[in-house]
Amino acid sequence: GVQLIESGGGSVQAGGSLTLSCVASGSSYDDYCMAWFRQAPGKERQGVAAIDKDGSTNYQDSVKGRFTISRDHAKTTVYLQMNNLKPEDTATYYCAADRRTNANYALLYPYGMDYWGPGTLVNVSS
Repeated sequence: GVQLIESGGGSVQAGGSLTLSCVASGSSYDDYCMAWFRQAPGKERQGVAAIDKDGSTNYQDSVKGRFTISRDHAKTTVYLQMNNLKPEDTATYYCAADRRTNANYALLYPYGMDYWGPGTLVNVSS
């Protein structure tokens, strides 16, 4: 399996930037589709961005042009660069991994990924 630990969350004003990191440990990291999800209080979890093992990416419409997902195979780390943050981006952000899916499908099933990190909180104030 894979163990995931997120970091990089915090508080920022609207228009600011944050970079989230997710370090993966365990076997066969290179074979996994990696994704970021988020969940705001009282709301359903939603897919934010996903990246395949070959680097193909997919984004939720609301973050396109503002967020960038990337991965470093040598460091077994996936990143989420978030620019021009908005108050509606406030949520707990979760890193997830699954070797059976791909970036196009991963975001459609917010609870379908096999492995999850504990989450990191992002708070954007207006």
